[in-house]
Amino acid sequence: MFGNQWKKLLATLAAAGILGLAGNASAQQNASQNDIVLGGSIPMTGVFAFAGIGIDAGIKDYLKIVNDAGGIKGRKVLYVPEDTGYKVDASMAAFKKITSQHKVNLYYADSTGFSKTVNPELERAGSMLMTGASFAKELNDPQKYPLQFMVGPDYTEMVGILLNYIAKTKPGAKVALVYSDTEFGRDPVEGTRAAAKKLNLNLVSEIVTPPSSVDVSAEVIKLRRADPDYTIFHGYVLAPIPEFINQAKAMGMKSAFMGTFWTMDNSTVMRMGEAADGFMGVMPYRYYYDTEGKSPMLEKIRQMRPEYQSTAYTQGFLAAMLLTEAVKRTLDAGKPLDGKNLKAALNSIQNFDTGGLIGTPISIKGNSIPVGRIYKADMKQKKMLPASDWITLSQ
Repeated sequence: MFGNQWKKLLATLAAAGILGLAGNASAQQNASQNDIVLGGSIPMTGVFAFAGIGIDAGIKDYLKIVNDAGGIKGRKVLYVPEDTGYKVDASMAAFKKITSQHKVNLYYADSTGFSKTVNPELERAGSMLMTGASFAKELNDPQKYPLQFMVGPDYTEMVGILLNYIAKTKPGAKVALVYSDTEFGRDPVEGTRAAAKKLNLNLVSEIVTPPSSVDVSAEVIKLRRADPDYTIFHGYVLAPIPEFINQAKAMGMKSAFMGTFWTMDNSTVMRMGEAADGFMGVMPYRYYYDTEGKSPMLEKIRQMRPEYQSTAYTQGFLAAMLLTEAVKRTLDAGKPLDGKNLKAALNSIQNFDTGGLIGTPISIKGNSIPVGRIYKADMKQKKMLPASDWITLSQ
């Protein structure tokens, strides 16, 4: 299923050998005018550091693969990140610093807030293509955000993939949505109502909590009264999901519990404990340890990093892959590397082989990749295992 381009690239790498990750400082010192520059507002510290560290490593590893194989049409890709602590003002300062010091073609954004705030400057510059950590539905609008895209489905599409799975597994099922009282948490609420109605599912309860509330006893009582077949959590990383599950199971609830991307890293789910056995959720990528089918890029990642890598790492790795693919297609077409041409090149991607990072070929028509798979926690194996085929929503 996966194309010959990866075999050729990996053969080149095998001949060259993996010599260790290039340090960012030395890369900057050796920068040339011909380099393609990928800037990044990366949260290496702060509340989102767990993801930022993985994202940073994924970007570096994929660019090492590209550069070791000769770059893009002979041009090296230079990665210039700045730590933002996951703060919008720090991200804006990083963006201004990096773009003042380099001719930036590509950029990685650390948050929804920054992606929205920087958009006018991005459009004014017109010189780069941006992706990032956010899967906010608002960004999935090519009219409002013509130079941005996300590396997966938006949050509403994630819940849509879960609902498609539920409708197929148990037609007419009762569903509850539990979300945090944040912009992140509220993102898919309206879309969930519409999708549930379209799929003839019964949305029996919508419960909102503070983002990391520990005392959820009142909310669990509401959930028990609604008695859903499936409970979807969104707008959290970990807390208060384990508390919900533990209390609900103690009350004898039989609901299946589900999450979205930022909850679904294998290590995060395992931290929920034994009560999370059977916890399900949507994941746009294969997990690090997945050996099902052909996946040359996962094999290469396992060679480069023998220890488990998070889903944030995979997101960063794939972001770098798609950004550089847009560059390659733009240069192949003989066009200037500006934002408009790079986005058009990105949107020309059809049935694209990610080397197995996503288990089905992808097409990017707008600002998202509405593809995912349902995985289920097996606490005996300490792994998230596939519970469905790959699900692609129509765009």
